[in-house]
Amino acid sequence: MNHDKPILRYTANERTNHWLVAILFMMAGLSGLALFHPALFWLTHLFGGGPWTRILHPFLGVAMFVFFVGLVVRFWRANFITANDRLWLRRIDRVMLNKAEGVPAIGKYNAGQKLLFWTLLLCMLVLLVSGVVMWRAWFSQYFGISTLRLASVLHALAAFVLVLSIIVHIYAGIWIKGSVGAMMHGWVSRAWARHHHELWYRDVTGDKPPQGPTRKKG
Repeated sequence: MNHDKPILRYTANERTNHWLVAILFMMAGLSGLALFHPALFWLTHLFGGGPWTRILHPFLGVAMFVFFVGLVVRFWRANFITANDRLWLRRIDRVMLNKAEGVPAIGKYNAGQKLLFWTLLLCMLVLLVSGVVMWRAWFSQYFGISTLRLASVLHALAAFVLVLSIIVHIYAGIWIKGSVGAMMHGWVSRAWARHHHELWYRDVTGDKPPQGPTRKKG
């Protein structure tokens, strides 16, 4: 076995899908902020003015959701919470201090990444449904004023949670050295994979764990 050979973490299609969602998120987020409060209306200049911002925002949101579904189809199986994940969460203090003792081995994603995945999916669904209800050009005329007001509140709340979640996602990606590079060029070192995602590493490489006590039993 070549112990220096890197491991493919994300394919070109997966990386392209991810960055398309990221770009659309930025565009939908900025256009949404421009429409959210008069103090931010100057952001409409990025989209050709107020009318164009109002026209483009819902289409950007729908496109973001469609491409995000592509990520869900690719990764949902790897994001189910396991017993190791629950133990990982209980020992998050050790994880934050980068201490391996007592921290269970995890698969392709840790519990924090999995919780983020499901949070993003929930927010995207709320944004889609509430956005469709408020879409004046096509659907809003079919709903009463109380429903429109509720949709507006839910839309803003889901957007707020989504933005906070993405900030956490970006911070974690920078904090864990090598994560951003993996989404840029797709590859990670064997040492990185073994340290951060041991179960995934052993599944991909077929490398067996050492005999005797492991860090999972700490």
